[in-house]
Amino acid sequence: MDWMFKKAWVFKLAMNIWPPLLFSRIRMTKLTADFREAEVKMTLSAWNRNAMGAHFGGSLFAMTDPFYMTMLMAVLGKGYVVWDKFADIDFIKPGRGTVYAKFLISDQLLNDIKKHTDNGEKYLPVIPVYILDEKGEVVSKVNKTLYIRKKPPKGLS
Repeated sequence: MDWMFKKAWVFKLAMNIWPPLLFSRIRMTKLTADFREAEVKMTLSAWNRNAMGAHFGGSLFAMTDPFYMTMLMAVLGKGYVVWDKFADIDFIKPGRGTVYAKFLISDQLLNDIKKHTDNGEKYLPVIPVYILDEKGEVVSKVNKTLYIRKKPPKGLS
């Protein structure tokens, strides 16, 4: 999977044709060359609509699922282990039409990761993701907890 993290456009293309996202109508619309900023949108369709005519909650959750983990894998490189550990979602209002989410890896987050993992310990940052509707109103808030640890030097397992 390392090939995906060499060029942002390749990663973006791979994410946009990955079936779990493709069939939910989830598209990555922006990814900066340094993998530190991304935007995702999901259009409402028969594939992701619930019985009430709004976005299915699982699809809202899915639109936030892989992005921070994979973006951090690209930014931090092979010297780190990055996993999604836990997430919770707060459904604030029904999402209709197109919904959006932004992902930003700030200098502060990278500094915190390095500070907390320098000694080989795991770090479990909680990163909020807000899903917005076309009016910019919050539809859902997802709290992503990541597991991040520096890999031990080879031969020291």
